[in-house]
Amino acid sequence: MFALIKARLLQLILVLFLLSLLTFALMKLAPGDPVLAMLQFDEMHVTQADEEMLHKELGFDQPMLVQYGRWVFGILRLDFGESYIKGKPVLDELMDRLPLTILLTFGGLVVMTMIALPLGLLAAKYPNKWPDHAGRIIALIGASIPSFWMGLLLIYTFAWKLSWLPTMGKGGVETLILPSLTLGFAMAAVYARMLRAGLIESLSQEYIRAARARGIAEWRIFLRHALRAALLPVLTVFGMSMGSLLAGSVVVETLFSWPGVGSMVVEAIFQRDYPVVQGYILMTGVFVVIVNLLVDIAYGWLDPRIRLGRSERE
Repeated sequence: MFALIKARLLQLILVLFLLSLLTFALMKLAPGDPVLAMLQFDEMHVTQADEEMLHKELGFDQPMLVQYGRWVFGILRLDFGESYIKGKPVLDELMDRLPLTILLTFGGLVVMTMIALPLGLLAAKYPNKWPDHAGRIIALIGASIPSFWMGLLLIYTFAWKLSWLPTMGKGGVETLILPSLTLGFAMAAVYARMLRAGLIESLSQEYIRAARARGIAEWRIFLRHALRAALLPVLTVFGMSMGSLLAGSVVVETLFSWPGVGSMVVEAIFQRDYPVVQGYILMTGVFVVIVNLLVDIAYGWLDPRIRLGRSERE
């Protein structure tokens, strides 16, 4: 287990290095000049001298390699720079908004689990019967509708027509329901079908037939043995899809005016506030790698064969 954690930490360093290179290059190649955005050239007169002075103040007159080195050196000291627009440290800006994004992501995961788990279990328990057909239809609907369109439908139904729930902003629990439904429903469709396929395959294995022959209760075989094996591919996809989940939260936060990190990054992109965008991408990379590390550790708990195999190699 220690070797696994060590290998993943080395991967984390490599991923962060590549991400930093890619992010820095993309920000430099992006159209527009952040200096002009800071000077608000579309609202007031900006002279060439003002522009050159701000370029020099921000270090944009230095070679690219020097700029990249200064940025990376700052990150190593947990200094992500300052926002061009707000003038505040980027790390503080991210930390202020991060709890709300985590809350929304957690809400989406709860919705996904509440939909995908019963759908997948019923579809596998009754294959080619009405629970399976109903689950397939719901999964197709969830996979076919884009998140922003699902959000608009929910807003129209529950906020505009029925006036049951608020449409935007952060308040009580009721403000979390529609964004969580939007984020979780699309993911639930994929995981429900994956769980069904994994369960049907597990139920056809020899050890399941042996368990039935020993007289073990069917519910115990289904939930303890078959479900445990079926969760392995689900966990794999879950770890790989965390990036998509965070990208989806950007859309949902913008649609519902949720004051999380995603909506802040969208504002930063339009304002060409590059330090904020770079900090967000690096933070997302760290999050995805850590989640995949936790998924790898969970493999050993779900499948003893993997744990034993690692022990023998170590």
